[in-house]
Amino acid sequence: MMQTFVRPSRDLRNHYAEISEMLKDHNHVIITNHGRGESVLINIEDYAKYEEFMHQRYVAEELAKAKQQAADPNTQWTEHESVWEMLHEQYDV
Repeated sequence: MMQTFVRPSRDLRNHYAEISEMLKDHNHVIITNHGRGESVLINIEDYAKYEEFMHQRYVAEELAKAKQQAADPNTQWTEHESVWEMLHEQYDV
C-alpha cells in the first residue's frame, strides 16, 4: 500500500538510502525546507506512468477539440495536398 512520507531536505544527503527504499516500495516522499513542502519524490516507474497518463489525457483532449471542430458547420476544410505543400514551404523540406 502506497504511503506518503514527509522528510526534511537534509535527509536527502544524510539518509538517502532510506529514502530510496521508500521510493522502491512506490511510496511518495514530500521534501520540506524550513518546515514547508518544497518538492515530491516518486519512483521512476510511477513517474513514467504519470507521464503516460498525462500524454493520453492530452491526446484525448485534443481529439475532443478536433471532433468538436469537425462537427461545426462553419469549419473550413483544406485538401491534404495543400497542407503538405504549406508544410514543405514552411519547413523547407
